[in-house]
Amino acid sequence: MTYLAPRQGLFAIILLVSFCLQTLLLVISTDQQLSNSRALKGEQMVAQLIDEARLSLENKDRVSLSVIANRYTSEQDVTRILIKDNNDDILVPVGNAPMQQGDTIRQIATNGDAVIGSVALTLKDVSKGEIIAMQWPFVIGTMLLHLLLWLIYGYLARPTKEQINALSRDIQELYRDQYRPVDQRGYDRELERQSTGQSAPHLADSQVATDNTVNATDDEVTNARKFNVHNEVNEYLRTQQNQETGNDTDNLVSAGEGSEIADTDGVASQAASHTSKLSATRSVDSVKVQIVFHDEFNMLERLAPAQRLPYLALCTQLLNQAVTELLRQPLLLGVSAMNEAHFEDNGASVVLKADNSHAKVALAGVMLAKLYLMLNKIIHDKHIELSRFALPAKAGVSDDAQSEPMTHLLQSIGKKEQLLILLPNAGLKQISNHVQVHNIMRPTTVYERECAIFDGANDSLIQRLADVRNAVLMIEDEDELHI
Repeated sequence: MTYLAPRQGLFAIILLVSFCLQTLLLVISTDQQLSNSRALKGEQMVAQLIDEARLSLENKDRVSLSVIANRYTSEQDVTRILIKDNNDDILVPVGNAPMQQGDTIRQIATNGDAVIGSVALTLKDVSKGEIIAMQWPFVIGTMLLHLLLWLIYGYLARPTKEQINALSRDIQELYRDQYRPVDQRGYDRELERQSTGQSAPHLADSQVATDNTVNATDDEVTNARKFNVHNEVNEYLRTQQNQETGNDTDNLVSAGEGSEIADTDGVASQAASHTSKLSATRSVDSVKVQIVFHDEFNMLERLAPAQRLPYLALCTQLLNQAVTELLRQPLLLGVSAMNEAHFEDNGASVVLKADNSHAKVALAGVMLAKLYLMLNKIIHDKHIELSRFALPAKAGVSDDAQSEPMTHLLQSIGKKEQLLILLPNAGLKQISNHVQVHNIMRPTTVYERECAIFDGANDSLIQRLADVRNAVLMIEDEDELHI
């Protein structure tokens, strides 16, 4: 198959504009040359006419003046001759084209010091069409030259087979980069297989066979992903409906929590696993705040240890001080940290627990994640200003049951400086009066549908976070940390 040269139509338009400009310049230059030559010729004709008609002009001999003037009007460039006496009265008007426009040359006729009259000679203008007609070899030659250039460009600029093959490989790589990460969001299917592998071996075998088929072609990957996503959504809706209508779901939930009740069907065990992780009525006694670096090009792995370790230590100290300062807020009374954070290459996590039933542990987790994103933004901008290494961050807040899905969500759909929230209704109720969230557009898994994205907070919460941020940064200055 023969391919056209890239942007061949645009090149044709450029050549057409070039041809028109060259033709216009040709017409302008030719008209200027003709005007100068005709003006010089007209002045010579007027001077010669006055010399020949001086005696007749003194005697006001109209017949002689008409004979002399008619001889000059036979010239092709002369359209009219007007002879006047010394009183500016017209003696002889000669010319049969008075309506034609042209340049008029006027000169006074004298005899010694006495003025005996005047002569006005009008030369006709040369039209642009006449100029093009005179210069037709140049115009045709220029047009053929531009056409030849267009044909040569179309032949030489056509993509070669090597270029076409390289472009095809680039398109395939772009397709894989765009769609394979989406397929990797099937982490919930892997969790489902792990939870049901012992109770339903036949289901696990079928999923393993499906995974082997998925690895065959990209098209089959997409179809398998869509099929599994629909199965998960339907299964989740079925378990929610059973929970509302009967006592059968209670038995499934207790089986999913580790009771010794055996269900030989296998489907009940699968429903119990989904219910335990996605149940909207689950209580929130502790939350896990996960903070990871937004490292698109794996720069942290390539960084020398002499630079990476101090940077991770700085991030660790910032996070621990943020936890300490934040939990001093009266709003978060009764919330405590269960671990001390430590940043690794894959990020850090903090587990917060509620010491009593009134503690707002979910709100504390969201505030801590947002606080660190604010601190990391300042640290990142300062490092970039000083031409030093730094990475943006993203954070996720979830309860213990959904901490692993949140890790996968941060890897698959998390964006720079973004805060993801995956909490049951009890946790969402705690933050509803302080935080605004929005859902993920076009979710492809159950966890993506349940996940929310931090979209803002009220003025009082933002002011609290700003005060805590300033307090942490003041501690940093006192400790003389090198930012």
